Amino acid sequence: MLTDFKNLPDHSRIWIYQSKRKFTDEEVERLKPLLETFLTQWTAHGQALEAGFEIKYNRFIIIGLNQESASASGCSIDASVHFIQQLEKEFQVDLLDKMNVTYYTGEYIAYKPLNEFKALAKAKAVSKNTIVFNNLVNTKVDYLENWEVPASESWHTRFF
Repeated sequence: MLTDFKNLPDHSRIWIYQSKRKFTDEEVERLKPLLETFLTQWTAHGQALEAGFEIKYNRFIIIGLNQESASASGCSIDASVHFIQQLEKEFQVDLLDKMNVTYYTGEYIAYKPLNEFKALAKAKAVSKNTIVFNNLVNTKVDYLENWEVPASESWHTRFF
């Protein structure tokens, strides 16, 4: 059951999928109905899941699930991963690789493989104050409050 992401409770579970590149505005407009269709049909053990999404900065797909009425099961999570894999093929992007770091460099968003980000930290090209996207947050409230944070306040701090 599709719901507006803004209406999901703060404790809703979320998944964040980041793209190495920005989606074009046209791609975002193609993505929205695909996400709407999937979430409208998303179920766990035959029960509709109350879920919503948002696309941030034309780069991140955030899916939220209100688990009060029904929780995601192994099969429903598998279905969502399969759906994301279909998006990867259709848009020729990688959305499931968690070994990459996305961060602000000035007003722009940069994307680097983890080993390159480590090298940037070692060379002091990024610092503990660099704003990073902590894609490991797993609730809506954490997403809203702790997603875009200084590297010192996320798992990235180990590189400094």
